[in-house]
Amino acid sequence: MNNMYEYEENLYKEGYNFIAGTDEAGRGPLVGPVVAGCVVFPKGYKNDLINDSKKLTEKKREQLYDIIIKDAVTYGIGIVSAKEIDELNIYEASRKAMIKAYEEANKKVKIDYLLTDAMPITTLDIPVLKIIKGDAKSVTIAAASILAKVTRDRILIDLDKKYPEYNFKKHKGYPTKEHLEKINEFGVFDEYRMTYKPVKNVLDRGIVRTKR
Repeated sequence: MNNMYEYEENLYKEGYNFIAGTDEAGRGPLVGPVVAGCVVFPKGYKNDLINDSKKLTEKKREQLYDIIIKDAVTYGIGIVSAKEIDELNIYEASRKAMIKAYEEANKKVKIDYLLTDAMPITTLDIPVLKIIKGDAKSVTIAAASILAKVTRDRILIDLDKKYPEYNFKKHKGYPTKEHLEKINEFGVFDEYRMTYKPVKNVLDRGIVRTKR
């Protein structure tokens, strides 16, 4: 596959009408939810600016977020909390977020095919194709990755307002050197993923933030 539209175009030729793409953001961070997006574009839709969210600047993602939700036939967002990540594991939590995003998008139109970024989903009553590095190969998956990333970043920016000393707006919860220093200084709190090793290390040393 050498362009961002080939998967969708081939499926349209097979007779599918509402082709959705789904992707998640936030597997690696120590804090906050994992978020998935799901997007269906009109048949034949093209926008060459839409690409894998990791390749775009924050400003460009924000601009494309507005374009995607305006142009999409339907879209959905699925959010799975840090508590659920600890209960399920991050892989299953990511799958759950994708299914939630799909279910939200499916309320407006009957999606008849789902493309995922490398995630097998076998519980739906429609065909699902998992594409390795799908966010760089499918415009609908790429769009879903942008919705997921922007939504999750906004959640972390809100968390930054509540806990400014952690500087979440900069590192978005990823285990950067600065973030690891912050949790060792200030401790962790409810929105942290307690099963993640750097967080467990802090907990084992008894550094827990007191509730506000």
